[in-house]
Amino acid sequence: MRIVESIEALEALYERRPSGAALDKVTDRLMPAQARWIAASRFCVLSTVGPEGTDASPRGDDGPVVRIADERTLLLPDWRGNNRMDSLRNIVRDGRVSLMFLVPGAASVLRVNGRAVVSDDPELTGRFAHEGKHPRSVIVVTVAEVYPQCARAVIRSGLWSRGNESADLPSVGEMVAEAKAGFDGDAYDAEWPERAKTSMW
Repeated sequence: MRIVESIEALEALYERRPSGAALDKVTDRLMPAQARWIAASRFCVLSTVGPEGTDASPRGDDGPVVRIADERTLLLPDWRGNNRMDSLRNIVRDGRVSLMFLVPGAASVLRVNGRAVVSDDPELTGRFAHEGKHPRSVIVVTVAEVYPQCARAVIRSGLWSRGNESADLPSVGEMVAEAKAGFDGDAYDAEWPERAKTSMW
């Protein structure tokens, strides 16, 4: 296998340079149109980096997935999950983060790069109260770059237009049963819908 081992070789491989729009679209803070997009997004992917490597974590909510504090600050509540805390561990040790915001039906994706901290300040977590519950922490992102991603990936994949393609795929219970001998994947799958209902927040 031939490997590209230098930036010069990489740039020679991709002869075309980025277009004007690909460079001009980057801002160092949220512009009004970008803020509208983020406010409409209920789902994003949070990417972090730490000593053990990288992590990408899906984040979602029943309203905006983040709150915009100001043009340079985003607030992402850490709602209940599996308690692995991979993203949070990374942020505590290395604040570099990226967020990719998706909106159902839209081909474009909005990217935010920046630095983050984890806060358990009661005033901050209290802003996200939901049915008497609140997140244990909030990820506070300081924006460094904002820009829309090229829409080709979403268009090529038919992400929003092909319906549910998961019917014949293995369940999470099946995957865990393959990874750990003796794990009861059927019981896990059967119990999951009710567990999800009572542990969403």
